[in-house]
Amino acid sequence: MASDGVRLRLPPFVMHIRSDSPIVAEGLFQLYAEHEMLDASSTFADFHVAVVPKRTLFKPLCVFEMDGFQPFTPLAAGEAFAFLEWGMNWCVTGYCHTLITIHSAVLERGGRAVILPAPPGSGKSTLCAALMLHGWRLLSDEMALLDPNTGLIQPAPRPVSLKNESIGIIRKRAPQAVFGPVAHDTLKGTVAHMKVSSDSLQRADVPALPAWLVFPKYEASAPLSVAVNPKPGSLMQLAENSFNQHVHGRQGFEALARLVDQSDCYSLTYSQLDEALAWFDTLTAAQ
Repeated sequence: MASDGVRLRLPPFVMHIRSDSPIVAEGLFQLYAEHEMLDASSTFADFHVAVVPKRTLFKPLCVFEMDGFQPFTPLAAGEAFAFLEWGMNWCVTGYCHTLITIHSAVLERGGRAVILPAPPGSGKSTLCAALMLHGWRLLSDEMALLDPNTGLIQPAPRPVSLKNESIGIIRKRAPQAVFGPVAHDTLKGTVAHMKVSSDSLQRADVPALPAWLVFPKYEASAPLSVAVNPKPGSLMQLAENSFNQHVHGRQGFEALARLVDQSDCYSLTYSQLDEALAWFDTLTAAQ
């Protein structure tokens, strides 16, 4: 890890990861043990990334690098694995422009995908983790990768990022779930990543057709509330959550419009995961 690093296949990309941080090594061992490790001498890597130490007089820090470029302010050494995850997300959203990237969780059941675009703090990842544990296939927790030519969503299954109270909620629901290193006192609070399901990883090369566009919002003590979201507003919300649809110009906008046209669009407010999961069951039952 500290010398030449490892090349991991993180569909649809190959990441060359280097770090001498024991926290990064622990996270990769716990959460990526089922991902394919590739031969270093003959494998092309889409991204070359590293988390390296930064010496200071006060406390140990770490820095994220891509091709030697350091785009972020250093973080505490204890945040090293979370930093790697955030950095890899940044690589994809910043440099992968063959696909349209949307800040969203995506899951699939019965060959049809549900897209959950939402800003931070909306309960998206908690809902995503619960759906995966409920039998849905995870395509991604952090970003939908839309192929503008086919209209299909390309899977990119990696660990689910959970924060603060959500960590305990999911641990209680699924004591068997595997978690990586816990990062405390980050800008997002306490952060821990949960391992993706084996089924999701084994079908990482199988894209899915979008069928539902659901805008989730967690609201404490609120009863489950579902409303049809008008398609013009859904399109605008989807565009606001896209990192790069503008790069694709008219084709990008038309791809998002087709996605909205073919999807049932809803706003979902929830406080109880079981109620929300039961509602998602009704989507697939109605096929």
